[in-house]
Amino acid sequence: MEFLIATALGVITTCGIYLTLRGRTFTVILGLSLLGYAVNLFIFAMGRLAYNAPPIVTGSASGYADPLPQALVLTAIVIGCGMTGYLIELAIRARHETGSDHVDGNEPGERERGGSGS
Repeated sequence: MEFLIATALGVITTCGIYLTLRGRTFTVILGLSLLGYAVNLFIFAMGRLAYNAPPIVTGSASGYADPLPQALVLTAIVIGCGMTGYLIELAIRARHETGSDHVDGNEPGERERGGSGS
């Protein structure tokens, strides 16, 4: 099970980094979201993977699930959802103002906007 979680974490992180390095704002937002999911999965995995373990210690201290990473991930999911919506709104606004979906506002191959105006 640990190998599966570690592999999934690596794949999600790799895809997130690849999408973040792309030139379009929508893929950058998707990449940042995937990186957020990878961090959530990492925090969740740090709380030990225990199957059918109670979340509260009763009697013996062995074999319990740590509830703190679960609470942190739940909070991070809510915050990540709100931030993703905000980033999408910023991307739509930038697309409307610049007329381009490229991260620097200029399409590849076009002359740069602004500048000296010659």
